[in-house]
This record gives sequence, C-alpha cells and structure tokens, in this order.
Amino acid sequence: MVTRKIRVKGRVQGVGFRAALRHEARKLGVSGWVRNRADGSVEALLQGPEDIVECLMAWARRGPPGAAVAELTAADGDAEEACCAGFELRPSA
Repeated sequence: MVTRKIRVKGRVQGVGFRAALRHEARKLGVSGWVRNRADGSVEALLQGPEDIVECLMAWARRGPPGAAVAELTAADGDAEEACCAGFELRPSA
C-alpha cells in the first residue's frame, strides 16, 4: 500500500478532470481525494497498491478529453491524510 500526493498542471480545470479522476480511481479501487487549486492546478491524494496507483498516475498524465496536461509531479503522501475508503471530491484550496 502506497500513498502519493500529485499535482497536475496545464489545462486541467473546467474540463472535468476531477470527476474523471474520481471515476478512474473508483474503477481501480484507489482511495483518496481530488481538488482544484487556486493556481489553476489539480491536486490529489492517491492510496492503494503501488502498481494500481502508478496506473492511475499514468492516466492523470493524459487526463480526460479536453485536458492538456503540461506537468505531473508526485511525492510520497501522508497516509493519515487519506480519507479511509472511497474517493472524494474536495473543495478548492
């Protein structure tokens, strides 16, 4: 089990990125959350088996149709920050 915090930059707000990421996460069984950031990026916390989290991060590097991902950065996340089971949309920060 791994926890990764990612930040996705580019044209990622206003294109359904958060909803699509939540859909993919739920489909793969990844727990965590996603939210927009004031700087125009999207931030997410992903928790699950390493290979599945890597798969979701690969999806996030492309994003949904309409997105244009310029950069994805990832760091180890705090497991305490993950929200138990499920994947949720959080308010913008």
